Amino acid sequence: MPERFIGLMSGTSMDGVDGVVVEFDAQGQPTVLGHQAVALDVSLRTELLALNESGPDELHRSALAANSLVRVYAQVVHALLHQCRLEASDIRAIGAHGQTVRHRPGEFDGTGYTLQLNSPALLAELCRIDVVADFRSRDVAAGGQGAPLVPLFHQQVFGRPLETVAVLNIGGIANLSILRGDGTVLGFDCGPGNALLDLWCLLHTGKRFDTNGAWSQTGRVIDALLHRLLSEPYLQAPPPKSTGRDLFHSAWLDGHLKGFGTLAPQDVQATLTALTAQACAQDVLRHAPEVYEVLVCGGGALNRALMRQLSDALPGKDVITTQMRGMPPMQVEAAAFAWLARQTLLGRPGNLPAVTGANGQRVLGAIYPR
Repeated sequence: MPERFIGLMSGTSMDGVDGVVVEFDAQGQPTVLGHQAVALDVSLRTELLALNESGPDELHRSALAANSLVRVYAQVVHALLHQCRLEASDIRAIGAHGQTVRHRPGEFDGTGYTLQLNSPALLAELCRIDVVADFRSRDVAAGGQGAPLVPLFHQQVFGRPLETVAVLNIGGIANLSILRGDGTVLGFDCGPGNALLDLWCLLHTGKRFDTNGAWSQTGRVIDALLHRLLSEPYLQAPPPKSTGRDLFHSAWLDGHLKGFGTLAPQDVQATLTALTAQACAQDVLRHAPEVYEVLVCGGGALNRALMRQLSDALPGKDVITTQMRGMPPMQVEAAAFAWLARQTLLGRPGNLPAVTGANGQRVLGAIYPR
């Protein structure tokens, strides 16, 4: 009998919440029945961004920000139920990722931590549906990076026998899944996705993001700056690895801009677009040179300038969005957390040690009954 789950994702871009209703057949294959997206209001987004760094009274502020975020989650859930003409009782569980504000696996005491702001108990109360949350911390406890967690889902949806497929998710941070035809999977965070692009665009235009990369196309790539940005040690490090705004933030960018004098803002935007494209492309070429198709999802798939630069950096390979393989780009990550919630309830692992570096496969997530 088919089962329905809801997946909720608010990613590193912090632009909004994507939610999907996913129906799984007896073989576990997913079909998205509905998709809703709600933007975060300016005050909540500003607070979430601020909580990425140490600040006054942050425990109190984090708790209230989590409550506010969950009210947006609940809004998305109710919109999905209305869209799909479903009742709360028709949904087995909600997979709610939460908002990452710190990600430091393996650091400080040898274990480190990853922190996603969330209030799953409140979400269960508001929606009267079981909630599965806190997916990453068990992998970190087992010695892993806690990220990325989507490659196992990518394999389920996009993997093909006897053929290597690359899936590139470009959210705030870009992550790559390499799905080999023999069933083995490699995955890791490539580096910055939209995080630096959005930051620079907001600072200089007042807009949250550069629609279609139009602003970046009015500038030119500054080769010396691009070379400096690409020299970041993280970009050369071997997997397993993961990253976030803990590394790729405004101070990181400001440090690399020092010594260049006055630069045209649109030239910096063009260079940051090239950084994202080239960092992703070099990882595809380094780890999966045989691949002929790169499937792109996440907000970066909607940036035409970025997609064009990816294609130019990967000659002879088809760079297309996941829409061409049955799932629109903005639905993939939310669907992954619906799938991970199902794995949790079935008592099945949600991580891949070859991807995260964990000591073994683990059942991820904590369950909050309705």
